[in-house]
Formats: sequence, C-alpha cells, structure tokens
Amino acid sequence: MNAPLAPPVAPFVRLGDRLLALGILTKDQLDIALVEQKATGKLLGEVLATMGMVPDEVLREVVANALGQQAVSMAKVVADPVAMAKVPKQLAVRHTVFPLSYSAETQTLTLACARPNDIVAADQVRAQVGAETVIEWRLASGPEILSAIEQFYGRELQIDGILHELETGRFDATAGSQRMDDYKHPVVRLVDAFLRDAVARGTSDIHFEPEGQFLRVRYRIDGMLRQIRVLHSKHWQAMLVRLKIVSDMNIAETREAQDGRIVLDISGRTVDFRAAAQPTVHGENFVLRVLDAKQSVVELDKLDMPPERLATLKAMLARPEGIMLVTGPTGSGKTTTLYSILGHLNQPDVNIMTLEDPVEYQLPMARQTALGATAKMTFAEGIRSLMRQDPDIILVGEIRDGETAEMAFRAAMTGHQVFSTLHTNSAVRSIARLTDLGVTPAVMAGNIIGIVAQRLIRRLCMQCREPFELAPAEREKFGLGQATVYKAKGCKACEMQGYKGRVALMEVLRFDATLDELVAAKAGIRDIVQYAKTQGFVTLTADGLRRVAAGLTTLEEVGRVVDLASMLDA
Repeated sequence: MNAPLAPPVAPFVRLGDRLLALGILTKDQLDIALVEQKATGKLLGEVLATMGMVPDEVLREVVANALGQQAVSMAKVVADPVAMAKVPKQLAVRHTVFPLSYSAETQTLTLACARPNDIVAADQVRAQVGAETVIEWRLASGPEILSAIEQFYGRELQIDGILHELETGRFDATAGSQRMDDYKHPVVRLVDAFLRDAVARGTSDIHFEPEGQFLRVRYRIDGMLRQIRVLHSKHWQAMLVRLKIVSDMNIAETREAQDGRIVLDISGRTVDFRAAAQPTVHGENFVLRVLDAKQSVVELDKLDMPPERLATLKAMLARPEGIMLVTGPTGSGKTTTLYSILGHLNQPDVNIMTLEDPVEYQLPMARQTALGATAKMTFAEGIRSLMRQDPDIILVGEIRDGETAEMAFRAAMTGHQVFSTLHTNSAVRSIARLTDLGVTPAVMAGNIIGIVAQRLIRRLCMQCREPFELAPAEREKFGLGQATVYKAKGCKACEMQGYKGRVALMEVLRFDATLDELVAAKAGIRDIVQYAKTQGFVTLTADGLRRVAAGLTTLEEVGRVVDLASMLDA
C-alpha cells in the first residue's frame, strides 16, 4: 500500500497551548510571540525559534508528537545523492523540503518537510518523482532544511568523485576538524560517504586499516570481511582527525586506545556508530561498529525460527521467574535475540531494567544503564542496585565472573525474570561453564528457564544459487535424503558473493522438572542431550543441515560455524 500523497494532515493543534501545558513556555512569552506573529505573518513556531524562546529541536519534537510523525535533525543528516537527484534544488528551496534517502528496492523516497499540511508542496513533489514512487515524510525545521540544501546541493557526495577531487585539487589536511555541518571540505564528505555506503550495504563493522603506503578500508558484511577500497596513506591523517572529532575523541592522543560514539541520520533513520581507535605500527587503526536498530532489532515472530522452536521459546518466556541465557561467540546475534525477547515482553505493566556494556539499542519504557571503563560499578554491583529499583525483568549484558553469576541467580531466585549472555559452544555446555563460575547444580536446578545457543550463517543468494550433486555417501552421512543441495555462484544482486543476508542457527534448551533432576544429579552431556531430544531439542548441527536441505545455505557455510566432521550432538 502506497504512502499518503501528501504529508499527513494535522489535527487541530494549538502549539502555544501545548507548549504551555508542557512547561516549555510561559504565558508572558506566548503573549509576546503572538504579537510578533501577528505583525510578521509567520508561523508561531518560526517566531518562537527566531526570538530564541524555544530551541528548534524542542519545537520539532513537540509538533512531531502532536502530529504522530517522526522528527529529524538536519544537523546530523548524511545526504543521499540518489535521493537528491530526484528533487531539483529549485523545487526543494521553493517548498522547503529536503530528500533524505531513496530505496530502489521499495521505490521509497523519504523527504524532510517544514510544513506538514502543505498540499501544494506534496503535489509538486509527486509530479516531479512520478506516481510509482512511495513518499515518506519526516518533520524538520525550516531553517535547518534550507541550510542543508545550501550545504549539500552542488557538492560531490560519491566516494569516487570525492577521491578524484582530493587527487586533483588542493586541500588542507587540518580541515577535517571542521564542524559536522560544514560540507565544503572533501575529507568531511569522504568520511560521510563511507558511512552512508556502509549502512546502505548492511555492514556491521567498518575497518580503516593503515599500512605502510596505503589505507585499507574493509566492511564486515554478513559476518565476513570484504576489502572495499585502498586509498593513498596521505589521506588518512585528515580522515582520522575527522573521525575522532565526530566520535568525541581526543585528537591529540595517538599512543593510547580510545572509544567514542557517532550518531547520524542516514537514509531517513538514526544510526549509531560505536568507534574504537587503536595504535598500531603504521598508525592508528579505526573500527566502527554499526548499530542500526532498524536493521538489527526485529520482532520475535520475525526471527525466522521454525514454528515449533518459536513456540518453545514463547513457553519459556511465559515463566514468571528464573534465568534465561543466550550463548554464542561475538557476532552470533545474541544481542538481536535478547532485544527481540525484551521487545516481546515490553509492556506498560512491567518494569524492565538493563545493565549493558555499552547500551547498543534504546528500548522505549526500559530503564537502561551503561557500564564501561568510566562507570563506577561492575555487573554484580549493578544487579544489587537494580534489585532496589523494583524490577520485573532484568537484563545483564554478560555473565563474566562468579560474582556476577551469583547475583544473577540470586535475582532469579527472588522472583525476577533475568536474561543474560554467556560464552560457551553450545546450550548444554553452558551448564559446565556455570559450574566453573561457582554456580552449584542445586542452584541451577529449578532456576534456569532455558538456554539458547546460536550462530549466524550466510543465506544463499536466491537469484544465482546452483544445484550441486552430492555423493550418496555424503547424503547419507548428513541425512539429506533426496533434498536438492545448492552451491554458491555469485551475481550482481549479491555483489558476486553467492550469499545475501544471514539466518540464525539455534538450539533452544527448555528446562523442565526432569532436566532439573538430571542437572542436580550432575548428569553427563550425552545423557542431557538424549533426554532433551525426546522433548524436541534440535542441535546447532542438525539445524544447520535442515537449512541445507531447505536450500537456504550450503554445507560449506554450515561447516564454517559448526563441526560437521564429528557430527557431535552437543
């Protein structure tokens, strides 16, 4: 279904009354602004911003909330040249609109506008972009939109064009220290072009790696690192200064590791980047973790889990107290699963408290606390503090030591739902890991809701996958029967990788009375797995082979993350 032809028509909202009710404006200030509005004929919001009574960002949020729209800050926008090519500068200036992003896949153009009810502007934009294009609107302040038009239009915003500009023109290497809204210098645009390109390609990490004479730029896409560009080393110092400034790092410090954060509006949505600088023999290495909530936080029902496993997981979540663990290596999707679970449980009648290092995605209504090098408490101390905040659900970012494990189980034993992560190879082996941390089998029995182990594997590109003839002995060994097995080929749609997107392999081990008894009796791994299978438990290896039989991935890809050679069940 197409988006509305025009920005949503606003209900009758008296902005002044709303600001008074929120305590943002006094009655005297409103009276003065109304007199000025009558004299100038401007909108009340424009008058308030011009007179400095209410900041632009506050006005934007108040109006957006009243209209049920999304607001956007143009100061942190990274421009999309494809979107800008669809809306001429003259049209953008005339109607105070700015093209934020364009998705060729869905034919969706996202526009920032200052006047939500401007039907004329909507008609003019529709005539320009065509009836087949879906238009989505975001609310922004008029002055910010006009400023963005002047900054972005007429500037080179593509990586190749900016590099050509750097190679052929003159530039000052120190100019990377300009403000985020100053787009005159090519280095500023080059850094933003890399960030925009990475987000558009679904990158999870961006690596800027200096070598002797060149700078290597690599993206981690679908869990695999790909070399994207190689630049001359002379560009790196200016780029590094720019990255440090927008990450709020110390540009004078070059011999010590630093952490930072960048928040930008890319493709019409807010994207966080967690930044880390590390000194190396060739200069400072810079890595950005892309935290794109729209791409990473999904509903529980959309995790691509088999129906029976999803039903088991929901049954586990229905248990009112106890601890649930999600295990797997770095980059295996543990955070996505945990946030999906919290989103499923997030209701007005429950109090969700989290301890994270750091907070990756913000959840509405949840109280999230960031722990890190600057925080004056550990996970164990944080759990003690959270227990005094009347929580129903507690998320502990990671169980790293015995003290944290003890406090987490203590919270679970006192009537709370506790969620956390643990570094183990499988769901069943988490029991041995907890024993190593000092949790006794007697404490585990009755207090563990369940354990989820997971890995992420690449999904075959459906446009170019090729059937693969597997030897009969191999088919029998892997239990593939007569299923069609495919191999990766590569095409334009998947950037010649043969794979596009990822899917999770999951073990969901639900604890019941019998399993509690086995744990309390210190039963071995095989005994526990044997019983769990009678209750529908599926191992990571078996789940991976099911994905191969379904034509979603390859044996090679499953073998990359689980041990197919031994075919171990745990």
